[in-house]
This record gives sequence, C-alpha cells and structure tokens, in this order.
Amino acid sequence: MKNIFKFIPLWATILILTVACQNNDEDNFSNKAFIDAKGMTSETIVKGSIGTLVKTISIKTARPTEKDIHAAITYDGSLLELYNKKYYTSAELLPDSCYKISESQMTINKGSVKSSEAAIKFQNLGGLDRSKVYVLPISVRTTDIDLLSSAKEYYYVFKAGALINVVGDIEGNYLEIYPWKTPGRIDHMNKLTMEALVYPRELDKLISTIMGIEGKFLMRIGDAGLPPNQIQIATSYSNFTDSKLQLQTNTWQHVALTYDGDDQTLKVYINGKLMYEEDRSININLEGNGYDRNFLIGKSYDDTRDLKGCISEVRVWDVVRTQEEIASHIYNVEPTTTGLVAYWKFDDNSSLVVKDYSGNGNDLKANHTLSWKNVSLPAAK
Repeated sequence: MKNIFKFIPLWATILILTVACQNNDEDNFSNKAFIDAKGMTSETIVKGSIGTLVKTISIKTARPTEKDIHAAITYDGSLLELYNKKYYTSAELLPDSCYKISESQMTINKGSVKSSEAAIKFQNLGGLDRSKVYVLPISVRTTDIDLLSSAKEYYYVFKAGALINVVGDIEGNYLEIYPWKTPGRIDHMNKLTMEALVYPRELDKLISTIMGIEGKFLMRIGDAGLPPNQIQIATSYSNFTDSKLQLQTNTWQHVALTYDGDDQTLKVYINGKLMYEEDRSININLEGNGYDRNFLIGKSYDDTRDLKGCISEVRVWDVVRTQEEIASHIYNVEPTTTGLVAYWKFDDNSSLVVKDYSGNGNDLKANHTLSWKNVSLPAAK
C-alpha cells in the first residue's frame, strides 16, 4: 500500500492537489454584500421646478445566502469630504428639506442574492441654488454579513442644468394668433401680464417689435424721438416710456409689463426689476380683428419693424404677476400656473407652429419657416 502512489501518473497527482486547493478556497471565501449599481453615484440634472423624485437602492451578494440578511441605508454626512476629494469638486450637503428616507430597510432572503429595495424621496429641488452642486451621501449598515468596502457607500448628486436649450430666431419673420381659443380671457382685460426673454442682435432702426397689437396695445422698442433701444408701451390712448427702459444688444434680457385695472397702474420690468410705473386707465383688448390688427410677435405696423434677434419664454396672463413672481420665473414657469392664457416657450424646432404650453390651445403661426438656435440658459457662472 505504501507504494501505491508510485503507480499514479504525475498529471493525476497534480489534478488531485489542484481540486483539493480549489475546494479549500471556496470553503474559505467570504460571501460579501455590495450595493447593486454600476457606479457609486447617481446624478440628477435639476431643471426648473422639478417635482418629487423617488430613487431606490438595493444590495446583492456574490453567492446565495445561507440565512436572511437584514441591512439598512442611512445618511452619512461625514462622507462629503471624501466625495469632494475623490471627484475634485466642492459640493455641499443636500438640505434636510430636500429628501426623506421613506424606506431604509433591505432584506436578502435565505438562498437569494438580491435584496428588497430601500427608497429615498427627493423634493423641493427647484429651490436649490443653481450655482452649486449638492450631494446626499448614504451608507449601508448591517451586522449579518460583511460589506465590500468599495461598494457600501453611495452618493446622490444634484446639479443645475440648462432650463432653455432652444430659442427662436425671428429676424425677418413674425408670428400671429387669430382667433384665440380663449377669447373671453383677452377681451377687455382688467388685469394683464406680458413677458418675454429677448436677445436683440441689433437695435438700429426706428421701431423693433416685441408683441401686441398695432394701435391697440403694443410692447415695442424705439419710436420717433426715442433711442432705438428704449422700450415703449404704445396704446390706443397714449404711449408710455422712460429712459430707464433701455435694452442692450447681444445679451439676454427679460422684459415684462403688468397692468392692474383696479389700481389703474402700469408697470414695466427688466430682468425682474421694476423700472417704470405709470398711473393711467388703459383699455386692453388683445383679441384682434382677424385682418390688420391681430396679436403679433415680431411685427407691428409692417414687416420692417421686426425684432432682429432671438426670443423665448413668451407669456400672456390675465392676472397681475408680482415682482417676485416675475423675477423668480424668468427662464421657466409651471404651465398649469393660475392665470396663464398663453405660454410660448419657443423651443419647438418646428417649421411654422409655436405651441402654447398652457394647455389652452393658443398656438402661434409663423409667417414663414422658423429658424432655431441652440443655447444654454441660464448661462453658467
């Protein structure tokens, strides 16, 4: 018997020893849990007044478990410094008001490799400072199994994205609406807000037109005796302007006017700042006559009074928006906001039609094929 191994070929001996080693390695291998994700970050681009988001997370093991595994996620603010060093950034912790861990527990049932899901609800993200990056670091905790050190921490990252990516270039063109789908809301208006985001490339002629109805109620730039870059509100009663209402070329500016018939007060804003106020009774009717006095954007008396530049975020309201509301919604507004009669974002990339996002069906039709420009607004600071 002592000499039996003398007759076993060398290759068989090696095979026996190799199998024995493999079995021994498998017995000693520690089954570990890890976060089930391709990477350890989740990035969300915040655009406008984003609603509630729910994100889920789970863990896995390399092999089926021999017992139930219970784990939980927990907020870990101490990981912020590690995140900033690892990703070469200067993020801040996501405010407490912006998240809630709605389900922290995860369970891997015996014999399985994947857990149930934990969940985090994110909210109030639209109010975050758009110039900053925010992060919510979380850790997985459990006493039932070892965790893979490189996959037990996770980062939810939130940063601002462009609110506007496409705008309309209306030089040499204009848009018209007639008839309105909501004529009762723009006929003899007691309260009004009109606003637009404009980028004039040139303001070198007598009159450039933003929007309104010639001879009735019109927001335009320039006139006889005025600088060609000065906003004027032209009505059937009188014209209103001020030297503080001058625009710049080759830059985006938000212009807005409000009229309150109860107080008989007209106000004009530039970039959310009140620049002009006039107490006067004004009769406002934006319905048009179906012929030569319709509501137009980029035209008034004739085609030469176009706006040489781009336009975006044009809105008509039958309420008086406050200064705070105007200043806080230059680049976007919820389409369902009370008082919106028409909301033309000018991001359609269509040939002739600019959609009304308010849901009222007050679409615009262009005189000829529209030109579109790619932008990123607001511009990064």
